[in-house]
Amino acid sequence: MGSHYPEGEEPTDEDLQATFADTVEALAAAEVPYLLIGGLSASAFARPRITDDIDVFVRPDMARKVLHALAAAGFETEETDDRWLFKAFKRGVLVDVIFRSSGDVYLDDEMLERADMQEHWGVTAPLISPEDLLVIKAVATTEHGSHHWYDALAVIARCPLDWAYLMRRARQAGPRRVLSLLLYAESNDLAVPAEVIEALFEVVHPQLKDSLDVPAPNGRTPKEEART
Repeated sequence: MGSHYPEGEEPTDEDLQATFADTVEALAAAEVPYLLIGGLSASAFARPRITDDIDVFVRPDMARKVLHALAAAGFETEETDDRWLFKAFKRGVLVDVIFRSSGDVYLDDEMLERADMQEHWGVTAPLISPEDLLVIKAVATTEHGSHHWYDALAVIARCPLDWAYLMRRARQAGPRRVLSLLLYAESNDLAVPAEVIEALFEVVHPQLKDSLDVPAPNGRTPKEEART
């Protein structure tokens, strides 16, 4: 995974930690609901990895308020792309203010209710739930962002998941991507409930549902054969 900064301009750990504390303090003072996503949440729920920026996920109607709060706290700010992303900088550290993730995923009340309050660098802040993180990572994967895929696999390996909630989120944002991820996870000997894969398959290919219930000459349906 490449750096967000030109070579030689990477922030120090001390700068990153201080800027993280300033970000959390500014958003708390502004009373803006948000969740941490990106490398910080991946490190908490998926796998230890280096992160050199801070990603906050907010509602679209709160994005400018967040930018103003950060500006008031001494950050340099820019309205980078009014479709999904603003940026802020302090001590050379990048803060991404994301208000629409890949797959048209937006922050909502249920995500906020499932926030996981954790301490990082001595500061307690709300992290996105592992289920929502998994869906976002699966949908965001690209050729140049393959780390998202492996972060999502690590979430499956490390976290007890609310599979019913995950399926509901996957239906909304990216059922094919999440189904592909879960099938790949199974190929890597990660435990995924068969009924979850079956349910997402029926969402993606509802026209095949009846054929999966038709008994073969041995009296067993394709679904039953797949479970043996």
